[in-house]
Amino acid sequence: MTAPPITAHATVVSIAPPASHGSVPGMAPAVRDLRPDTDLDCLHEIIRTVHPYLVRSRAGLAWQFAHAPAQQRFRVFVAELDGTPVGLVRSGLDWETSVPGQGFAHVSVLPAYRGRGAGTVLLGAAEDHLRGLGVRDVHAWGSTDPASERFADKHGYQRRRRARYQRAVLSVARLPEPAVPAGVELRPWSDFAADPRPLWSADADASRDEPGDVPVDAMPYEGWLAAAWELPDTDRELSMAAVVDGTVAAFTLAQTDPPRYWSGMTGTRRACRGRGLGTLVKVASLRRAVERGLTEAYTGNDEQNAPMLAINARLGYREHATQWRCLHHL
Repeated sequence: MTAPPITAHATVVSIAPPASHGSVPGMAPAVRDLRPDTDLDCLHEIIRTVHPYLVRSRAGLAWQFAHAPAQQRFRVFVAELDGTPVGLVRSGLDWETSVPGQGFAHVSVLPAYRGRGAGTVLLGAAEDHLRGLGVRDVHAWGSTDPASERFADKHGYQRRRRARYQRAVLSVARLPEPAVPAGVELRPWSDFAADPRPLWSADADASRDEPGDVPVDAMPYEGWLAAAWELPDTDRELSMAAVVDGTVAAFTLAQTDPPRYWSGMTGTRRACRGRGLGTLVKVASLRRAVERGLTEAYTGNDEQNAPMLAINARLGYREHATQWRCLHHL
């Protein structure tokens, strides 16, 4: 279940002042742990401002903060300037891989407050957290603008891969009614409410071939439940599966924050590829989204994921933003 995250993936910077201190005008930002009861609205607005192409509702963000997979050891730090939250970093372990020592640190700082040290103290807090978990390699997403690239370079993060975020205006998207091949049954995820394990099995199989620096080859069921199935933004009526001979052969995960739609993952089992099943489930889901009244669809793909980029282009998606996948060895 991989996609460029909001979150699902440098030289040591000391944290100054300590987390227990408030910030004083003209001084470095304060950094502290997340306060779920009071921070949520502000952090949701920060994410929407910094990453407008990512789709996450307030309820979805609250769920992510409170119910991240246990294996992830998820921790959020907040930076304050003059008592105002201006940025956050989400950090934890890459929980879907068999490769040990892999972690992530995703920094988001409001544009108006950049250049005042918030990003540096957030990154330092995240790296300290990850170091305590035994992380060797820190993965981070960073924008492709010059200032963000300079920040990554300054802190020793190598730009490795690029992700393309794409947007489709659903009123003009090319979504012809799909012809369902003989022997294929289209079913919404809601049909699997009694036992979603077949969906997890298909996701785990398809994700093994996702382009990336770290293989997604050890996705635990309980973690998948928390990150995908139980997430409030996951729409089980819009998320679709193609079933062949009783097995989920392909699927698409749809998450919504109306009127926006996000494709969290579209995948096909290795043994079932080359039959157009990925396109089938994605078109079926998007057509349902149009009927629901959703107006914009977003997705993100590694730039080397040629099959999905081609499918998205045919459906009317156009590039909207790009990000670097960066790597630093602690």
